[in-house]
Amino acid sequence: MASGMAITLGELVSRFGGEVAGDDAHAVGSLAPLDKAGPTQLAFLANQKYLPQVETTHAGAVLISPDDLEKVTNRAGSNFIVTPNPYAYFARVAQAFIDLATPKAKPGVHPSAYIDPDAKVAASAVIGPHVTVEAGAVVGERVKLDAGVVIGRGVKLGDDAHLYPNVTVYHGCKFGARVIVHAGAVIGADGFGFAPDFVGEGDARTGSWVKIPQVGAVDIADDVEIGANTTIDRGAMADTVIEECVKIDNLVQIGHNCRIGAYTVIAGCAGIAGSTNIGKHCMIGGAVGIAGHVTLADYVIVTAQSGVSKSLLKAGMYTSAFPAVPHADWNKSAAIMRNLDKMRERVKALETALADAGKRDETSGGA
Repeated sequence: MASGMAITLGELVSRFGGEVAGDDAHAVGSLAPLDKAGPTQLAFLANQKYLPQVETTHAGAVLISPDDLEKVTNRAGSNFIVTPNPYAYFARVAQAFIDLATPKAKPGVHPSAYIDPDAKVAASAVIGPHVTVEAGAVVGERVKLDAGVVIGRGVKLGDDAHLYPNVTVYHGCKFGARVIVHAGAVIGADGFGFAPDFVGEGDARTGSWVKIPQVGAVDIADDVEIGANTTIDRGAMADTVIEECVKIDNLVQIGHNCRIGAYTVIAGCAGIAGSTNIGKHCMIGGAVGIAGHVTLADYVIVTAQSGVSKSLLKAGMYTSAFPAVPHADWNKSAAIMRNLDKMRERVKALETALADAGKRDETSGGA
């Protein structure tokens, strides 16, 4: 790849695949939307709605699928990178531009950081200000720990992991390679486990909740990304497991002893109760609530704000949230729902009356 921020189309294809239609020596240095891109910028088409903009764009080149390129009637003076998945190609190129633009941190340990003598930190790691690495922890090659990160006893961080500021990883947790954890996330806090020990009723009730020790950990596989202020609880006895390439948004809660299958994505504010098993390639929408001890099959999609109280054992899309409607309409619907039990009893009574009338007609010969 060329030095600086200029990358030729030929170099991009050499690195990421695809085929250049046009001038492979043309250089681009950033990405932009079709309607705003200039001659040194790369745009992409991933939605048919924007196909007319390909005809008028000033972009230096456009990422486009073979089928969509066939629909472009005026290609004169235009450059294209032809690829089956322009959106994914765009994401990879964007990463490359960010890598080029980001100053490279020098390996080493900031003077204000505390590294326990019994911890092992690779010489290529970057340890930022006020980081704490406790005894027995292992920090792999090229790991980056930003300011204020706390790594507990016996934690293992795989190569090329990046933990953003103020991430806390409790003791015994394990991370694979290239794991990204954004600011403020907490990995390995105690699961919410308490045994009730009460006697009596009402005001005479006495006793307390007895804490159940959480002696498992959290095991995170390669290429997982975890959003800001997300929490993943350690297991009660066995580990909480996040399989490879899972992507978790901000403000997600994952309870103890859950297993999240490979390539699953979980949107912000979802809450997943303990001992839930989510399959591979699932999509969990924002603010979804999933009860404990349920199973979701592979390729399950749960739409935003839905509540899941039972296992979903077949692939497909599931919804339980009521879509937004005008307030007056909702009030009418709510009034009907409040009376559904009465309506049900009336329907049953009518069915019984009709059945009885039918029997009388049969007995009387229909007279």
